[in-house]
Amino acid sequence: MWRETLINPDTSIIKAIEIIDRTGLQIALVVDEEGRLLGTVTDGDIRRGILKHLGHDEPVAKVMNPDPCFISQDQSRENALLLMKNMRLHQIPILDRQQRVVGLEIADDLMNSPTRRNTVVLMAGGLGRRLQPLTEQCPKPMLKVGDKPLLETIMEGFIDQGFRIFYISVHYKADIIMRHFGNGSRWAVKISYLHETKPLGTAGALGILPEKPQEPMLMMNGDILTRINLAKLLDFHKNTHSIATICIKEYSHQLPYGVVTIGSNRVKKIDEKPIQKFFINGGLYVFNPEVLEYIPADSYLDVPDLLKILLQQGKEVAAFPIREYWIDIGRSSDYERATQDYKKEFL
Repeated sequence: MWRETLINPDTSIIKAIEIIDRTGLQIALVVDEEGRLLGTVTDGDIRRGILKHLGHDEPVAKVMNPDPCFISQDQSRENALLLMKNMRLHQIPILDRQQRVVGLEIADDLMNSPTRRNTVVLMAGGLGRRLQPLTEQCPKPMLKVGDKPLLETIMEGFIDQGFRIFYISVHYKADIIMRHFGNGSRWAVKISYLHETKPLGTAGALGILPEKPQEPMLMMNGDILTRINLAKLLDFHKNTHSIATICIKEYSHQLPYGVVTIGSNRVKKIDEKPIQKFFINGGLYVFNPEVLEYIPADSYLDVPDLLKILLQQGKEVAAFPIREYWIDIGRSSDYERATQDYKKEFL
């Protein structure tokens, strides 16, 4: 399988992403024509490229690590694992004496999903007005995508990655959600509910958590489908020493007109139908427990306002780019697309 990770420096970033995802080894090895190692590309390298607005058709040489760690083929497995542990590496190339790649060592912890003590809060109390009439009798998170409710697919994504403690915020047609999920015993997890007696916004429900978690907590909107690697998200949050991390997704929009730039009544340049790129809120967050100190009890508060409060207090808020599959099911067209994507992404 490691041979499938070999690419050349001119390989596009999108092709590298496909290889990383397809092999499951979470790395691509950049080599020359003789197979000598030139660099490595990991998920983190690609996310940093996304933050720089590098296009997916750019060569992978622009995001690769040109000075990666490696081991020789003469080193023992024990030495390799010790190096990986000390350097906090999940995988490391094996080279011969001519610096050619002859293998790839993988850390054992990649083979398992450890049980995580982090609390997960799923926001499912909204009215879903943009999806009416579908939501007149059913809360949006309970609309079926594929053969199960949207919220069930979301929760199972967390379960598959080792999470076991869930809170679901409920308000609109809460009984439908609570009857379906119960206490979580069907999934061998613990589910509790945050009952909003009135709409509390996208962050207000955190103010009615019954106890303060000991570990960073994840919060996600109940209308988001994604294949994000949550372990990498938590590692990123920890390594940035931030009080909060917001997941972001790159969004491109092509203007249908030529854009004219002027100065002193003279035309400076004309860009024909330019593509504008933005980072949008991905609806998934990591919060340190102390964030709860900034959330008033039983009061309306949206996440953007919470983040503004944290920034005004001089707190560090990090941004984590989502490069995996992601969709916000806010409109009927999004719901139809998610239904079509389900078999390819979640089965």
